[in-house]
Amino acid sequence: MTAVRQGLIVLRPIAHGQVPASLLVNSALLMKAFFAVLLVLSWLVVPAQAQTRYTLSGYLKDAGSGEDLIGASVFLADDPGRGTVTNLYGFYSITLPAGEYKVGFSYIGYESQELLISLQADLRQNVSLKENSILINELVVTAERTDENVQSTSMGKTELSVEQIKTMPAIFGEVDILKSLQLLPGVQSAGEGNSGFYVRGGGADQNLILLDEAVVYNTGHLFGFFSVFNSDAIKNTTLIKGGMPAQYGGRLSSVLDIAMKDGNNQEWHATGGVGIISSRLTVEGPLVKDKSSIMLSGRRTYADLLARPFIKGTEFEGNGYFFYDLNAKLNYRFSDKDRLYASGYFGRDVFEFVSPDNDFNARIPWGNRTATVRWNHLFNDQLFSNLSLVYNDYQFEVGSTFEDFSFTLFSGVRDYNAKLDFDFFPGEKHSMKFGANYTFHRFSPYSANATDGTAEFSTDSLNQKFAHELALYVQDEFDVGSRVRVNVGLRGTWFQQVGPYNQVIFDEREIPSDTLRYARGEKVRDYYGLEPRLSARYTLGTHSSLKAGLAYTNQFIHLVTSSTSTLPTDLWVPSSGIVEPQRGIQYSLGYFQNFLDNDVETSMEIYYKDLRNQIEFEDSYVPELGRDIEESFVFGRGRSYGAEFLVRKNKGPLTGWLGYTLSYTWRYFDALNGGERFPARFDRRHDLSAVVTWKVSSRWTLSSIFVYGTGQATTVPLSFYLIEGNLVNEYGPRNGYRLAPYHRMDFSATFSPDKRDDRPRAFDWDLNFSVYNLYNRKNPFFIYYDIEGDAFSETLDISAKQVSLFPVIPSITWNFRF
Repeated sequence: MTAVRQGLIVLRPIAHGQVPASLLVNSALLMKAFFAVLLVLSWLVVPAQAQTRYTLSGYLKDAGSGEDLIGASVFLADDPGRGTVTNLYGFYSITLPAGEYKVGFSYIGYESQELLISLQADLRQNVSLKENSILINELVVTAERTDENVQSTSMGKTELSVEQIKTMPAIFGEVDILKSLQLLPGVQSAGEGNSGFYVRGGGADQNLILLDEAVVYNTGHLFGFFSVFNSDAIKNTTLIKGGMPAQYGGRLSSVLDIAMKDGNNQEWHATGGVGIISSRLTVEGPLVKDKSSIMLSGRRTYADLLARPFIKGTEFEGNGYFFYDLNAKLNYRFSDKDRLYASGYFGRDVFEFVSPDNDFNARIPWGNRTATVRWNHLFNDQLFSNLSLVYNDYQFEVGSTFEDFSFTLFSGVRDYNAKLDFDFFPGEKHSMKFGANYTFHRFSPYSANATDGTAEFSTDSLNQKFAHELALYVQDEFDVGSRVRVNVGLRGTWFQQVGPYNQVIFDEREIPSDTLRYARGEKVRDYYGLEPRLSARYTLGTHSSLKAGLAYTNQFIHLVTSSTSTLPTDLWVPSSGIVEPQRGIQYSLGYFQNFLDNDVETSMEIYYKDLRNQIEFEDSYVPELGRDIEESFVFGRGRSYGAEFLVRKNKGPLTGWLGYTLSYTWRYFDALNGGERFPARFDRRHDLSAVVTWKVSSRWTLSSIFVYGTGQATTVPLSFYLIEGNLVNEYGPRNGYRLAPYHRMDFSATFSPDKRDDRPRAFDWDLNFSVYNLYNRKNPFFIYYDIEGDAFSETLDISAKQVSLFPVIPSITWNFRF
């Protein structure tokens, strides 16, 4: 342990600057050397065994669908402390001395199995678990094993059951994974009804959101009120807001890792639902039973279709809005050693407007598309690998015409990504991960084209930017004695902006004086650094533990938003000669205690986060075509600290949780607020959430949510002046005013027809009745100033008025399965 601590002390991030030509070679040698050190440590921390040792390995699956079970427990029945968990593909491996063992296999919501294993050679043992019919009148909040929160080294990690999410109240009846995560301590909503979220004082761009390993840059439909994730297509959802493992990087605050269903490889099924604003349908089944399956899922709103007959011939004809999602996944198992997966997502929002006289029209489409191809290979019973090729693309576009003039505004980001990851299981209480990740980025912030029929204007070549990003990582998790478990990792990162790129040079009067032109592939600027990660757990008793974590991270791509934006005009920009990488370090400490045989979880975590090179727009920012947006940025630092408390009941007819967060989030910018510190827009002193679900009977399930939060910080005028006939306002301190506190209660009831036995029926359905904002709280969305009268006649009246968005909203959704 001493050697490990000393090693971490000297792991300081390398200062950014010009990278030597041998960077890639040196980085590879560095990571190889570090891996060799950890490999030596693996022999030091695992007690020497005189006995011959063999490996028991295999896959855990759902017996009904063939889906891999992620995070399932494999343990020795006579000594439950000795065991392991399955990885993201349901694979497990445990190495033991030769002998006979009674081995248990368990997963929340499934019937456990025990097998008598005679381990006289390396053995492959695949296990299929059946859903537990005894739990028909119970619900499960979490997909984790029962004591995962106490025994693991992870801090701030949460896995939510999709089935639990589907029973919770939802606005317009639309089940939303992201809104469910907002109910957890340390996670804050981006606004009334919004699916965006902030984690522990970090910005929206500081969350790494993955769908089958593809980065999702924009997660919202309908201007952020619904997320792009269709719950019918989702298998597993994991949020990490504490110590980020070394396998993840590129963001400062959190990781949201979402896995799509593989598809049922036993029999064909369809699920779907009809709500008041959208419908959805998912079809899955085997292409080759036990070897290959496919899953197809779609969702679309239909308000535009329903309204079309009623607005035909009126001034509203041609206007409309809709969004849709498409998910698809295909997999093929060649053998236990080789599996191939291909998955994709395509989603679009489209807003259309036509003026009554047909002189002006606008079309605003935006959305994401992703594609992932993965190959799993098992080299041996202890070494598992996954190779991924990933494509993702986010685009936002505004197209309009007015008589002979047409205008198009475009922004977006596109990535081409290759990843290679290894899981290595050298011993019974020892596991390692290592790998590499390369991404080529293409950024298009505010590219514009315009024409009036005779002349054409374009900014495409000026604004597009290109970059390479490379990461190498290694992490090692091992036990030291019977009470201590350590997860130590190191991630090496490199980022380089390349041409084609034109950099405008300004003189002392800020007038363009020259242009530097970089050819395709030519280096513009690069950055690199090391990111140490450390988390540790000390077991106090059978059901309690202390944990500590440290994570240093770099973020090379940035999202900068204006507080006045009302459209999803997300502008992603790379680190460059002007924009330096964001850097952050987070310290965390937690106490975890379970009660009633792990049925009730409690935890308390405190954290401190220091953020550097944070980005905001300058106070006088106005979008200006032809000007590089980087010239409108100002830079500063941030600080966030707080405490999070959670009590959660996981099993039984009555489940749910109570969460509370006390937090402070500050920003420090020399160019803003007179250089004085100010609260971030998402600073929220108090945040409380309560979630209760009651399985009343086999027919009825009731659920309720209550949330309370300190009002949003905003900037408002302190006074108004009349100067030369013009009304001028004087603003107060930045974000120095608080809107009224936000609170709301939701309620839902789900009715399912009674089942006479536990056998599945050919056709099954349920009805969900939901009420959003039960007591019609008028929560502030924003405030504006209403000006009436005239100053010269002494009738001028200025009053602040609040705009509230959603009143009480009832909804009904019919869900079906066959």
